[in-house]
Amino acid sequence: MPAGLRQVVPGIPGTPLPHGILGASCTNVIDVTEEQIHQLNGVEWLAVGCCPARDWPDPCEEPQPGDPTEKEFCRPSTEHAAPITIYAGAECSAPGFSYEEAREQALASLALGEQHAIEAGFMRTKLSVDAVDITPAEGPLNIAQGVAALEGCLAENYGGVGTLHVPAGIAALLGCCNVLREDPATGELTTLAGNCAVIGAGYSYLNIGPGGIPAEPGAAWLYITGPLVIRRGPTDVIPDRSRASASVNIRNNDRRVLAERTVVVGTTCTICAVQVVACP
Repeated sequence: MPAGLRQVVPGIPGTPLPHGILGASCTNVIDVTEEQIHQLNGVEWLAVGCCPARDWPDPCEEPQPGDPTEKEFCRPSTEHAAPITIYAGAECSAPGFSYEEAREQALASLALGEQHAIEAGFMRTKLSVDAVDITPAEGPLNIAQGVAALEGCLAENYGGVGTLHVPAGIAALLGCCNVLREDPATGELTTLAGNCAVIGAGYSYLNIGPGGIPAEPGAAWLYITGPLVIRRGPTDVIPDRSRASASVNIRNNDRRVLAERTVVVGTTCTICAVQVVACP
């Protein structure tokens, strides 16, 4: 059928992946208010729970070899999180593509893709920068061994529930060994140890490890962190409606509209990374 005879209908809407970084049960998403807007410049805090609790021998018992002789004290460390700007843009020839259509396209793209952008930004600016690589010298582990190693690394350094960061491209393999379980009532994904999981398309997109090292062919990088707090700013559309004419480039008559927002993703204590073989 000739294109001119086709009926124009609304576009097909999408649904964000349910277990991405904005949907995971261990992610606290805070939409900042006008009074909190300065938090989007970055935040810092004193770490809570990163110092270990220790046991002390019974003074009525005979001392044993290796018993501590002095109680240890820990100074809390200062942690911080930097802003990440995420965006989506719409472009088309101005004739037949109004400002409102471009605006709607940009906002819809940002709403559907913001998890991907946040995951990629978090991997690039935090996970791959601060993680401790626990991959054995012999090379990548299988996925069950990798998750076990990550959970052990976190448990040695943090007593709370952590967050497993998994590339979407290998998520299906987590079901092969019952590594993750889904609560049928809440949809929450957890490991047997009780840590929750983020399954991120943005992690698959980059697939980099500590120092920005790409995964080996047929392998993937997994991370584990403490819980996440995401501070999310309002969405800005550029240009806004009051300057709609500025969206058109008079040199080529193309219209461009940008939708963007700033997020600050924070986590706490140790970040561990391991490379796994992306096959059962």
